[in-house]
Amino acid sequence: MIEVRPLGLEGVVEIVPKKFGDDRGFFSETYNADRFAEAGIPLTFVQDNHSYSKAVGVLRGLHYQLPPRAQDKLVRVTRGRILDVAVDIRRSSPTFRRWVSLEVSAEKWNQILIPVGFAHGFLTLEPDTEVVYKVTDVYSPEHDRSLRFDDPEIGVDWPIARDALTLSAKDQAAPLLAEADIFD
Repeated sequence: MIEVRPLGLEGVVEIVPKKFGDDRGFFSETYNADRFAEAGIPLTFVQDNHSYSKAVGVLRGLHYQLPPRAQDKLVRVTRGRILDVAVDIRRSSPTFRRWVSLEVSAEKWNQILIPVGFAHGFLTLEPDTEVVYKVTDVYSPEHDRSLRFDDPEIGVDWPIARDALTLSAKDQAAPLLAEADIFD
């Protein structure tokens, strides 16, 4: 059993799995292909990724893969808290360049689905944060792309000051949307 909440951009949704607890702890079915299909999310995931960030202010993104290796992503947090961001990078979309964000946390026990055609990134809001996400295609270096997290054309409102962020060299050197290979 899952609850699905639209987030304002086509296909980007918050998913909240049921959590059953007692004095021993809890049990939760975080993914079930049949239940997701019943909820209108008939995806086949082929790879799981796990990311650990030591500090507050670690920013990973904005990342995506181009066709034919494009990926849908189902993101959840097993420890800590993040601000997760999805940016519509489909030129033909009426919501091109728009973005949505969602706080995803172990406490809230929520997930976010990022569909193909969206760049994805997240910012850690607590130390020792672990993010686990499923993808619908394997990692492909030839199709892997990034966008600048602070591209003014997109205007993501990150809640931590630029000089307090920790980014990879790849993310620091990512191109602006106007210069990037994106979806038609």
